[in-house]
Amino acid sequence: MHALSSEQVAYLIALRHALHRRPEISGEEQETAACISAELTKLGADRLWLNLGGHGVAAEFKGAAEGPTVLLRCELDGLPIREISDLSYKSEIEGKGHLCGHDGHMVSMLGVGMRLATRPAKGRVILLFQPAEETGAGAKAVIEDPRWPEMRPDFAFAYHNVPGRPLGEIGLRAGPGNCASRGMQILLEGKSSHAAAPEDGFSPANAMANLMTALPALGGGAIGDDDFALSTLTHAVLGEPTFGIAPADGELRVTLRSMTNERMETLMADAQHLVEQRTAGLAVQIHWHDVFRSVVNDPTATEIARQSAQKLALAVHDMDIPMRWSEDFGRIGDDGAKGAMIYIGSGEDQPQLHNPDYDFPDTLVPIVTELFCDITYGLLGHA
Repeated sequence: MHALSSEQVAYLIALRHALHRRPEISGEEQETAACISAELTKLGADRLWLNLGGHGVAAEFKGAAEGPTVLLRCELDGLPIREISDLSYKSEIEGKGHLCGHDGHMVSMLGVGMRLATRPAKGRVILLFQPAEETGAGAKAVIEDPRWPEMRPDFAFAYHNVPGRPLGEIGLRAGPGNCASRGMQILLEGKSSHAAAPEDGFSPANAMANLMTALPALGGGAIGDDDFALSTLTHAVLGEPTFGIAPADGELRVTLRSMTNERMETLMADAQHLVEQRTAGLAVQIHWHDVFRSVVNDPTATEIARQSAQKLALAVHDMDIPMRWSEDFGRIGDDGAKGAMIYIGSGEDQPQLHNPDYDFPDTLVPIVTELFCDITYGLLGHA
């Protein structure tokens, strides 16, 4: 087997830049999906699935003999963040940007597709380009698609680039790798009144002030401990911007985060109980958004990734603690696959994910492609 040619790498980088110019946010990835499906068709995929769980795309590359299914997943969506850069290929869509690196993740997997012109000896490879990762809705929607059983994997691998770590370093962690999280939206309704007679109404102000202190205090424990929990106040609004009205309505938003799915259940219950205690007399609605399960990396899959990284002489970082940020790849592992998320360094001086000046480093593309190809052929063999 041979690595990607310099011409292939150049093609993938040019494609990343084109994707970077036209980011689409979660649930709106129609143009991106059309581009990816066209590329997979050119690569000669044996089968394509379109509109998976929304705008998701998957491609099958079959070996000659029966064997396991290996799924490699990446993401289609960008972010609702305005890009600030002088890049020649900066976002052309105001207020939207590929500021998490999903453009780079996509072309890395297309690079694997290029290598799969030489099919594995057995089994099959599924390249999944998943929608709506940033909201936590995409993997759930893909798994609930009635066509999912046609591609359900035995092994599943994905990666995320990690700013602050050396370029190309391979981070691995068996067990919890990314925290569970979910957004809690709290809507409060009382009774408005004239600002000169606030006693004739019922403002949610006191309840909100209390909850703005009490909800963040629910967190505790150190990251890496099973009891780790974090509650972060992210939004608060009270009434309308006037001087003549004592308000009736208020809204709070809090992000709950935990290392394990079990701890998330107790954290949610504690948060709901606290809201019920502190909002007597107000009408209360609680809605949940951006629901992410914990990513729990299978030890066998993690060891497979380690062996490939070592074979390719890539530096391996054994992670003592999981990532605080969430990733909905955990849903795929929950569905029975032996799954591993791989955390690949994108440079010690790289702007952080979701920063307005972030950009995926092009030099990672061939590194990632070779790692995932080695994982794949290690499991399925060479034709």
